[in-house]
Amino acid sequence: MDKKRHIAIFTTASLPWMTGTAVNPLFRAAYLSKDGERKVTLVIPWLSLKDQELVYPNNIRFSSPAEQEGYVRRWLEERTKFKSDFSIRFYPGKFSRDKRSILAVGDISEIIPDEDSDVAILEEPEHLTWYHHGKRWKTKFNLVIGIVHTNYLEYVRREKNGRIQAFLLKYMNTWVVSIYCHKVIRLSAATQDYPNSIICNVHGVNPKFLEIGKIKLEQQQNGNLAFTKGAYYIGKMVWSKGYKELLKLLHDHQKELAGLEVDLYGSGEDSDQVQEAAKKLEMAVRVHPGCDHADPLFHDYKVFLNPSTTDVVCTTTAEALAMGKIVVCANHPSNDFFKQFPNCRTYDDSSDFVKVTSKALAEEPVQLTDAQRHELSWEAATERFLRAAELDQALTKNLSRSPSKNFMSTSLNLRKNVEDLSAQAHHFVSGFEASRKIFGAIPGSLQPDEVQRKELGLVTPAGS
Repeated sequence: MDKKRHIAIFTTASLPWMTGTAVNPLFRAAYLSKDGERKVTLVIPWLSLKDQELVYPNNIRFSSPAEQEGYVRRWLEERTKFKSDFSIRFYPGKFSRDKRSILAVGDISEIIPDEDSDVAILEEPEHLTWYHHGKRWKTKFNLVIGIVHTNYLEYVRREKNGRIQAFLLKYMNTWVVSIYCHKVIRLSAATQDYPNSIICNVHGVNPKFLEIGKIKLEQQQNGNLAFTKGAYYIGKMVWSKGYKELLKLLHDHQKELAGLEVDLYGSGEDSDQVQEAAKKLEMAVRVHPGCDHADPLFHDYKVFLNPSTTDVVCTTTAEALAMGKIVVCANHPSNDFFKQFPNCRTYDDSSDFVKVTSKALAEEPVQLTDAQRHELSWEAATERFLRAAELDQALTKNLSRSPSKNFMSTSLNLRKNVEDLSAQAHHFVSGFEASRKIFGAIPGSLQPDEVQRKELGLVTPAGS
């Protein structure tokens, strides 16, 4: 009998979309399966061609899930330098233009057979369960762990009628996460608080950034000038990703920061507006298209300026620290994890930003120790996750389960074994297409359409 724990990692995005919920769960799957002690399956969304065109960059398209899986595995192996022993499965997804995100279609818990349904990791549990209408996750799996990636409330507050929307979303998130998750891990205190949740950064850095940092460390130890460029920022070029805050800081302190040159790298919906705002400054702020942060173009920059407060744990900040750079960032809960590193310099207000930035540009970065480098790695992140998740706890099934039927066979069943009446009401309401639309579900997302069934090899339910 196979006594290994079976871990299924469900996430809301996939490469080649370079977003945090595509990259971080992929590395998590690789490192959880690396020692061979666990059976791991990564479950990612499959988009039909019309949605791929809206989401995937550089005209990258896939005609089949197998083709996309090959792309994902090649990308991962190039960065980890080892072959990963985990499975990849796809669930049907649709891209929501208004939410700028992928939403699941149908009951995606059925992707994992009942005999393998031991532990489920829901990367962005609120996102994955807003419109879930099938089998209860806690019934399907022995242990359900939610990892909260995104500060949805902060994004919503910036929209029209944002305060009201954030109020409603807060209670919806609390509702679905408490219904579907046994345990919740928040990457930082910048996320919405949940009952019985813990704060732990269970993300690491792409190994190639640590390799770049090693080269820079050797240059420093040999007495060479490792960093010959000044300050920069990189991120998706939308106002909410820190550009608004950074350009305001530069605008308000142009005299104090006279002589400062800043390069901004990014692509996004607000690129034109960011360029216009940069041109109005009386200092050298250059705007460039987005580029891979590991590109040699960035290796020689000394100071990474990141005033963003919408991130939960900023990936680019971790990458900059791993490369040996000084990071200037806001004194904000999203940056608490980074404060342990000597090259992380935080500021409290705009005048403090000027002092911290000027000092950072005048100094050389502190050389990271082996222990500090390890703390940024995925090996350390995996150790933190295993401690936080407590996977070694004895778990027993609450209910006996019959083997799964074809995909979606139970998607409209009302479960008799529910924890409370509110959970039962949630299943009832979300089981009907009209009700789901009212709450923002994509029309036609109750079940996969015929195109996605064919692409994924799913069985068409009888009577449809």
